[in-house]
Amino acid sequence: MKTVLISTAATIALCAAAPAWADDQTAPTPDVAGQDAAKVSELVVTATRSAQPADHIGQSVTVLSAADLKAAQAVIVSDLLASTPGVSFTRNGGVGAATSVRIRGAETGQTVVVIDGVKLNDPSSTDSGYNFANLLAGDVARIEVLRGAQSTLWGSQAIGGVVNIVTADPTEPFQGSATLEGGSLGTAYARAAAGGVVERLTWRIAASQYSTSGISAYAKGAEKDGYRNTGLSGRARVALTDDVSLDLRAVWSKGRNEFDGFPAPAYVFADDPEYGRTEDLVAYAGLNFALFDQRLKNRIAFGSTTTDRDNYDPTQAVTTRTFDARGENRRWEYQGAFAITEAWTATFGAETEKASMRTASPSAFDPNPTAARAKAGTDSVYAQVIGPVAPGLTLTAGIRHDSHDTFGDHTLGQLAAAWSLNDGATVLRGSWGQGFKAPSLYQLFSDYGNAGLAPEKADSWDAGVTQRLGKATVSATWFQRDTTDQIDFVSCTGTSTVPLCSKNGVHRFGYYDNIARAKAHGVELTGAVTLAGVDLSANYSWTDTENGSAGANHGKKLARRPEHQTNLQAAYVWGNKLSTSVAVHYVGDSYDNAANSYVLSARTLVDLRASYPLSDRLEVYGRVENALDESYQTTRNYGSIGRAAYVGLRASF
Repeated sequence: MKTVLISTAATIALCAAAPAWADDQTAPTPDVAGQDAAKVSELVVTATRSAQPADHIGQSVTVLSAADLKAAQAVIVSDLLASTPGVSFTRNGGVGAATSVRIRGAETGQTVVVIDGVKLNDPSSTDSGYNFANLLAGDVARIEVLRGAQSTLWGSQAIGGVVNIVTADPTEPFQGSATLEGGSLGTAYARAAAGGVVERLTWRIAASQYSTSGISAYAKGAEKDGYRNTGLSGRARVALTDDVSLDLRAVWSKGRNEFDGFPAPAYVFADDPEYGRTEDLVAYAGLNFALFDQRLKNRIAFGSTTTDRDNYDPTQAVTTRTFDARGENRRWEYQGAFAITEAWTATFGAETEKASMRTASPSAFDPNPTAARAKAGTDSVYAQVIGPVAPGLTLTAGIRHDSHDTFGDHTLGQLAAAWSLNDGATVLRGSWGQGFKAPSLYQLFSDYGNAGLAPEKADSWDAGVTQRLGKATVSATWFQRDTTDQIDFVSCTGTSTVPLCSKNGVHRFGYYDNIARAKAHGVELTGAVTLAGVDLSANYSWTDTENGSAGANHGKKLARRPEHQTNLQAAYVWGNKLSTSVAVHYVGDSYDNAANSYVLSARTLVDLRASYPLSDRLEVYGRVENALDESYQTTRNYGSIGRAAYVGLRASF
């Protein structure tokens, strides 16, 4: 407790922490759609998969509301996530390049990403994780970031946490919005959306187009690597009766990104005309019905994700395609929420998930290789209860049982507590959760696969306090995670005699194997205050990671996990309604490799933003990103965007 008090005092001294995200929800979420919109601002969904007041949640959650997203002016979701505590990302070049998001130092594949109720993952990717490269913020109305192991409700992948993304839901008979933006690097962005509520039908459609000439993916290169993205989304909810509704949603995107590789004859990283295409389709259909005077709410749903990826090298003579992959995930689920009493709620459900992948790497030596194909299934049941056990004290307890085709049965548990004191001015939180993640199909069966892999397992703890002090809100959270059998890529030298360096009699560049143990612990500080009309906010994250594997890298830091991160922001609305803000994003040193032999230097990025309402329904805005023109790398030898300016118009009708 002494550490918490010292940390809280330091946060106040900084005018610290992220804007008061958790108290400003404005968009209904899939699980609470249909409720009074005015009440939604008090609710958090992700932690319990049912709407709960924020001060009842024992887990550590950050909520980015529609107002927060609008003020940030960010187009790329990964940039928004990096402004929240405990979240970092790496990108292999400019916008559209492969992007990995990590929560509290966990692997990117240990984060569950959900959009409108559908889990996003690509079974054909290396760790079955989600690549944030093509995820734009255009029609997003709300993001919840849940930190810590959350596998009880969200499945085996949620060792690091959950990112829950909710697209906009209409509230009027007919309404719409549009955005036009342009700026540096030949960047152009346009989006439009329309929807409405007509008797028993609620509907919305949206479309977006983004393009940029970009920068060189190779940090020392001169050739620009551009990016183009087209996106469509739609949703419809039909109230068949007062107690029965049908929910349909779909999100589609197609991106084309240019990147640099290792061109012949030198085969070293350099400018290269290679490019890739990625197409994502997310679909959801759900039937919702209530029984026993609304005490038992039920949902039967089918969710589907399909990702197609292809890479091309125009310089190759025999075949220009160098990589071909398709990942599919299909999930049937039932979820029930039962009001045991007015205060106690039970959430329970069953899921069956089928994943499949196909990957191939054509080359001049083998233009039509036999594709690696694999499938796996998981059947799951889970249950969780939440309710008060004393005045202001809310407990949450959950359990999950997974039955995996290959790795058998695993049972996981989770406990959390939230204690609201002093009429809600003080909230104490604590949680413990277990995680279990089966190896991905790629890690098992690809050209670099290892069929002998064991599942990753994790135990996660955190404890924190949130305190309101007049106009200020501050919080401090301590966390720890221990992971066993973590999976990583092991490189093979040309002379290596390790048996796994050879597959089917062919020597390979490397293979996947279990690291004996990995650890992460740290502190997250957040807070916000308004002084003389200026909204001040900040957050600080200290994340200390350790490789526990035996051998030369024992005790070293995990790669690409910055130990220190800070976000600061000051915003002010002038008398003429001009809104201005400055945001500072600091990321400390990290290592690019497991041996800790190459340092990725610290960076400080400063963004300037302004917006002005021309009318009640039309606004002009602009921003300067990386105003100090900082040069940095999130991945060794990959470039980053320097100073860039953008202007745009936002309209609503």
